Amino acid sequence: MTSDERRPVLVGVGQVRGNRERTVEGAREPFPLIVEAVRAATADCGVDPTALDAVYSVHVASWAYDDLAARVAREVGASPRHTVDTTVGGQRPAELLELAAARIAAGGSRVALIVGGEAQASVQALWRNGIDPAQRWSATPGGPPSFEESGLRSDAMTRTGLVLPTRVYPLFENALRAARGETPEQAARASAELYAAFSQVAAANPVAWNPEPRSADEIATVGPGNRMVCEPYPLGVNAMPMVDQAAAVVVTSLAAAREAGVPEDRIVHVWGGAGAHDDADALARPSFAASAALSDVLDRTLAATGLSPADLDVIDVYSCFPVVPKLVGAHLGIAPPVGVTGGHSAFGGPLSSYTLHALVAVTARLRAGGGTALVHGNGGYLTHEHALVVSTTPHEYVGDPGSRDTARPGPPVATVVDGEEVTVETATVEHGRDGAPAQGFLVARTAGGARYCASTAPGDVASARVLSLEHGETVGRRVRATTTGEHVVVEAA
Repeated sequence: MTSDERRPVLVGVGQVRGNRERTVEGAREPFPLIVEAVRAATADCGVDPTALDAVYSVHVASWAYDDLAARVAREVGASPRHTVDTTVGGQRPAELLELAAARIAAGGSRVALIVGGEAQASVQALWRNGIDPAQRWSATPGGPPSFEESGLRSDAMTRTGLVLPTRVYPLFENALRAARGETPEQAARASAELYAAFSQVAAANPVAWNPEPRSADEIATVGPGNRMVCEPYPLGVNAMPMVDQAAAVVVTSLAAAREAGVPEDRIVHVWGGAGAHDDADALARPSFAASAALSDVLDRTLAATGLSPADLDVIDVYSCFPVVPKLVGAHLGIAPPVGVTGGHSAFGGPLSSYTLHALVAVTARLRAGGGTALVHGNGGYLTHEHALVVSTTPHEYVGDPGSRDTARPGPPVATVVDGEEVTVETATVEHGRDGAPAQGFLVARTAGGARYCASTAPGDVASARVLSLEHGETVGRRVRATTTGEHVVVEAA
């Protein structure tokens, strides 16, 4: 049996929301938001922040910091032996909790802190008022934001313009819909109902960015205020990254928690989980209708903990776009999970930090009613996945802080087509702010079985319309494609 000295538990949580009004006066950089969340988390559990021996920070995209974890430690008076700053990735909070728990279980740590936050709403507010954030926010260490792209995309994705998540995730959605035999209308309605449920949850979350409940009809209806972004996703089911939110969690050994006087009914045990990653080139994967990495982490997490989906009282899934909870639900044989956080559209999508807020919400839910929860984080384009189990029931730590490579070879690639008929494997069409189709993104198979990926030229409305769902199901449609420079011209076959 694991001794109390090596049993990892989650004991303190804190989160904050700032400048929802998007004013210049209220604009604060991410660091003070993060420190405020840390103060809330340590007050939540009564742990002395000077006792921290490890600090982990999730990547901040809205402002750059050198050694953020060390800077947070200094601000709260801690002198940790171990600090970690990550690169971008929505899986990072779950991954860091796993890492912190594994170190505690191995005897290398007793009191750890995980932090993250964003202030993109304030960045936007300052720029809109002609103010460079660098005139007001920290520069040493710190400065204008950076975005580390390593491991997130490929040359092929860059060449075809498929680097924006708003363009890539619809490819998975459309492929999954077709594989399940759903019509575009059925799948769109399911997405709207799911995100309406998210909005109901967000309405009860004290730091939700959009706490007003929305109906499925509102979310499904495309029009002013809810324009189509990339088919089939209107704005209402896209992640909302323009937020000011921060969160922090305190993880300790059970012995350290008891020494700090944390009440037993506020302790959440970290059972552990698993991580996996797929090919960074989303266009090279075998299928757009499934995620090998996601399936792998769910299976390994449940196997390690000895649980089935029916044993879970809460399943909180990363929900940047509807296809992610849909894939989780399909793999587990349940409806797409709604969870207890509120989703990226309603609660807000603070980029890599969202799952840290999920841990806050899950902890509150377990403290209130007991039970067991699975928390999931997703990074890249269904590229990096991590899931883990936490519970009010004590358990040996059984997690794996590593990440398994689940990449498998995809089909051969064709780089040029010359007026030949191809079969649409999946596609999406980006709409302009005027609501009209503006650019299409095609993934197709040639007669020989090779995969051909290309985008139509911006402004080539005729080609974009051929790929649009306005004509019904796209997947499986035969079209005539001709490579012209960097783009493709698409005509009805």
